[in-house]
Amino acid sequence: MLKKLGKLFDRIEDEVLVTMFIVMVGVIFLQVIMRYVFNNSLTWSEELGKFIFVWISWLGISIGHRRREHIAITMVVDKLGYRAQKTAEVITELILAVICGVTVYYGILMMQVQVPVPYAAIKISTSWGYLSLVLGCSLCLIRALMHMAEAVKCVISGKPVQEGGDA
Repeated sequence: MLKKLGKLFDRIEDEVLVTMFIVMVGVIFLQVIMRYVFNNSLTWSEELGKFIFVWISWLGISIGHRRREHIAITMVVDKLGYRAQKTAEVITELILAVICGVTVYYGILMMQVQVPVPYAAIKISTSWGYLSLVLGCSLCLIRALMHMAEAVKCVISGKPVQEGGDA
């Protein structure tokens, strides 16, 4: 049941990011058409495009971690045995979880400070921009804890966790 819920969550996360990307490209395309065809500029389009780009970037961190596509230097770890590699992974995920936790904490503080400050053109609170940081790092924190739990199981058993079956 938990795996089905996780897969549903992954699908929603992917679809939200694709939708945001489409909207961002559409807004920027509209701005280009307005500027070069109609000789008129939209005052809000550039800021909205940047705003959406920030959201895509922070939410994309979680997807990158889920797919294990972030940059890693594994020159030393690759020379270790299986259990030592998984132990290094546990330590790495723990460090990432701490960093994400601290970032979420300070991101929430920044959101509170920025509530009365609006973006110039789109007229919404800049705290909405900081919400992307909080949400993205929260999702990455959850994924780091999930990966860490899986790595701990591998360290204990000495073999990869079996995929399949609902646990």
